[in-house]
Amino acid sequence: MVNVIWLGMIVVSVIFGAANGRMEQVAEAAFGGAQTGVTVCLGLISILVFWMGLMRIAEDSGLVRKLSLLMAPVVRKLFPDVPPEHPAMGYILSNMSANLLGLGNAATPMGIKAMQELQKLNPTPTVATPAMCTLLALNTASITIVPTTMIAIRMNFGSLHPADIVAPTILATLISTGVAIIVDRWYRNRNRFPPTAAIIHKDGASTNSTLYKPSAPAGGG
Repeated sequence: MVNVIWLGMIVVSVIFGAANGRMEQVAEAAFGGAQTGVTVCLGLISILVFWMGLMRIAEDSGLVRKLSLLMAPVVRKLFPDVPPEHPAMGYILSNMSANLLGLGNAATPMGIKAMQELQKLNPTPTVATPAMCTLLALNTASITIVPTTMIAIRMNFGSLHPADIVAPTILATLISTGVAIIVDRWYRNRNRFPPTAAIIHKDGASTNSTLYKPSAPAGGG
């Protein structure tokens, strides 16, 4: 869908530029944007390598593990349907720890691994589980203590005080994470038993399946 949106924006820009006789400006903007993109990427390499190296040192020294242990009680409450000893929990903790340090590039692989492990707990593979939705929400609106990537971009564009965004970033991500958790809890309480999902069989027939089936009442009858 994102590819379609970008393609549409490019096509509309070219058509609008041609209709107004400004194809030269369109071409200049395209090449200028490409050049800026390459410059920014090259500028990010040094700072990202530096922070990734620090992340590796933190991992080898046990700092990330200690941070994960501190976060573990909170994470268990956020993911009550994931067994504490399941591999998914470890990947979730690593993902959140990397996001706290603003290392999105390091957090992404851990997030993907966590999703893969959560899928193994999914009784209906065609429907996302509540834990998957929670992880996606937290990964998107994660609290960030050090916005590494944004600091690098500001440095690359000559900002005199690139780290001035640290305090606003912490405040903004605290609010976004709080809202994400509130909305996630609301949906979990509202949809205690997720809607059924149609499963299409090879013969073309379809049946309905639910993510979690309520247990039968005790005592029968």
